Amino acid sequence: MEDQDRPDQPDRRRLLGSLLSTGATTALAGCASGGPLAPLPTGNKSVQGLKVPALNEVRIGMIGVGQRGGELAQTLGRIEGARITAIADTDPQAIDKTLGLISQARGTRPEVITGSSGAWERLIARTDVDAVFIATPWELHTPMAVAAMKSGKHVFVETPAALTVNEGWLLVDTAEATQRHCMMLESCCYGREEMMLLNMIRQGLFGELVHAEGAYFHDLRQQLKEVARGPGSWRTLRYTQHNGNLYPTHGLGPIAQYFNIQRGDRFEYLNSQSSNARGLAAYANRELPAGHPHARLPFITGDVNTSVIKCASGRTVLLQHDTSTPRPYSRLNTVVGTNGVFSGFPDRIAIEMMDGRKLMTPTGGREASREWDTDMKPWFDRFDHPVWKQLGTQAQQGGAGGMDFVMLWRVIYNLRQGLPMDQDVYDAATWSAVLPLSCESVADRGNAKDFPDFTRGRWKASRPLGVMA
Repeated sequence: MEDQDRPDQPDRRRLLGSLLSTGATTALAGCASGGPLAPLPTGNKSVQGLKVPALNEVRIGMIGVGQRGGELAQTLGRIEGARITAIADTDPQAIDKTLGLISQARGTRPEVITGSSGAWERLIARTDVDAVFIATPWELHTPMAVAAMKSGKHVFVETPAALTVNEGWLLVDTAEATQRHCMMLESCCYGREEMMLLNMIRQGLFGELVHAEGAYFHDLRQQLKEVARGPGSWRTLRYTQHNGNLYPTHGLGPIAQYFNIQRGDRFEYLNSQSSNARGLAAYANRELPAGHPHARLPFITGDVNTSVIKCASGRTVLLQHDTSTPRPYSRLNTVVGTNGVFSGFPDRIAIEMMDGRKLMTPTGGREASREWDTDMKPWFDRFDHPVWKQLGTQAQQGGAGGMDFVMLWRVIYNLRQGLPMDQDVYDAATWSAVLPLSCESVADRGNAKDFPDFTRGRWKASRPLGVMA
């Protein structure tokens, strides 16, 4: 479904309407942005640190096997203990391509469910599916995830998990009611550099962290040319509907883990500003024929969105978004501490004290903290994350520079061991909330907008999960 025309919008309204009427949204009223803690619905239990019975084999159902879904299917086919039992999509071309990818990965042929936009509902009803992976257009993520959890399935959903704060609450309430995993598949948390940086932080290399910077800079203007299939066939319309940070989690997810967000700290509020919206219109005017469906769209998403997040601890986060200009790819991935700084794209580091002594430049002429060290090999030799050391060669078989393989390997490993996920539903809801909150702030002259406390206060006593012990 990811690479095809969007299913009819009334179908989503029907789905959300039925879900909202089932009692899973007690927390919605009065809790859209801060305010008093939402009451825990009767019968619900927190899913922080959720452990469920271990699965000898993880039977997977995939909803949406377009571009992203196909990549996930191919990688899952290479992971021991994972078996894709069913896929659901309405695009024959996407189905055939994904079946070929699964075959290349030596996976068994799954059952194909197709023929209507309701094919996914038949998939989640199957008894040979333990976990559902969702890679569909954004507006379908929450209703599909909620329905899957209500069917007794664990859910792993592409980013963003929710488009509104209320949808975030819906995910939280449903996960708590069903005691099922609901994890957003933020693969950037599993990049080699991000995981090495997490390892450095856990070992105290940077001292006390005070600030971080993350971003999603990715020139996606060519997606305007996609009409029949491809993310541009549905994502392009988002640029006409929202003015804020449309895709925050690639840069924010790793930072949330560095800062132990939801596990000792939390995001309290953000302020957001957007630049003019010029890049997409200029590209469309230059590259698209006059009759193209996207040639004259009224784009409103500012080319560059800048948001600043304040944490309960006093730390700050600078978060940016730009998919509309020719800027080279970057996620910034920067942390600032009392003992040093790391910044990505390209990787560089400056450390003041290490092993009890002040670091000097190789020539001994200046303090190392006054110059960037761009030779990362010695740092990787010492601080490379244990999981990357274990999976490095295998990881390169997966997409996104190995991030996908490490992420999916962790998901399957944790399910087979009965361990908590590295990210939970509270993370999914909080990280996704940047989209609606940034839009609210931009529309309100950059004034602060509060993050809901999706944990209902439990973040204060929750210990960091620690991505892979």
